Amino acid sequence: MATPFIAGNWKMNTTVDEAVALVRDMRGPLEALNGITCVVCPPFVSLAAVAGELSRSAIGVAAQNMHPEAKGAFTGEVSPAMLEGLCHYVILGHSERRQLFGEDDAFINRKVQAALGNGLVPILCVGETLEEREAGKAQNVVTRQVREGLAGVDATLGGLVLAYEPVWAIGTGKAADGATAQEIMGLMRSLLRDIAGDATGEATPLLYGGSVTPDNVAEFAGQLDIDGALVGGASLRADLFVEIARAIRDARPG
Repeated sequence: MATPFIAGNWKMNTTVDEAVALVRDMRGPLEALNGITCVVCPPFVSLAAVAGELSRSAIGVAAQNMHPEAKGAFTGEVSPAMLEGLCHYVILGHSERRQLFGEDDAFINRKVQAALGNGLVPILCVGETLEEREAGKAQNVVTRQVREGLAGVDATLGGLVLAYEPVWAIGTGKAADGATAQEIMGLMRSLLRDIAGDATGEATPLLYGGSVTPDNVAEFAGQLDIDGALVGGASLRADLFVEIARAIRDARPG
């Protein structure tokens, strides 16, 4: 079974000073939790400052995005090499990147390959829109996103994290229920076993993301194939993020 895992995606929030203050507030309580991997995902401008604050900590740091090319005329983008020494993880394929910036599976796959090739652990996000769910296409959409997102990288999947974030539940206050999330995430586990073998499929952390709060997280973390959460708004408050992390650790089966 995968180790319980929580990642806090701060999105386009916090100045550098606010990011440092936030990570200082949550560092001690998170470090006191055993048996769960904790990761924070600040904006690019705060990566160096947050990484410095956590340089002697077990708390991981993730970038929120990354361009697949090593360098070039890509104004405003950040390459894998630029992230060296600043983070260990990188969020790829987030629904906001897919929906707002037009990133498709092929482009996201290039990012996954580039991340793995540069020693970064991708947190690959997949999930269906409301329209796709209502049309009965949720499983087909997620299957396509997983298979195409991981195309050509099956030999290096040992460092992967996979997140299910139904687009209709992100920032809306409308979370999926545990059974709905488990149905899709059980499918994701099956796909990983098929792609990378049983051992890697079982060891890969699967995270649920979408309006996760201290009040509903135990319902998700208690499901067989949900190992943790990718938390958005609640990760901007140290007390809530720590409470969610503790609930995930305590609710995992077995």
